[in-house]
Amino acid sequence: MSTVTEQDVLGALRSCYDPEIPVNIVDLGLIYSVNFAPVSADTPEQAKQDVTVDMTLTSQGCPEHVNISAQVKSRLEQLPGIRNAAVNVVWTPPWSPERLSPDARKQLGIE
Repeated sequence: MSTVTEQDVLGALRSCYDPEIPVNIVDLGLIYSVNFAPVSADTPEQAKQDVTVDMTLTSQGCPEHVNISAQVKSRLEQLPGIRNAAVNVVWTPPWSPERLSPDARKQLGIE
């Protein structure tokens, strides 16, 4: 079984959206960090990883925070090689539109 990478995680999270904004959470700049912890197994084929994602939301009062966190956790736990996923919603540094990717800016008509 191949090891899941940060790029695998970010690729999977591109299918997660804030329901109020038509841009995925990666391009919105909501993902701050991805951390892995190996899980011991009897054989290499059974080896999996736990992953923790630190992310923010566009505002602290976001009514969808529980749903977005659950969506992220569920999507990550679908990746082969991931045993458990944890999502930490953090507020430092606060999100700002400067975190938008060029693709997100184009989608939102900000360019």
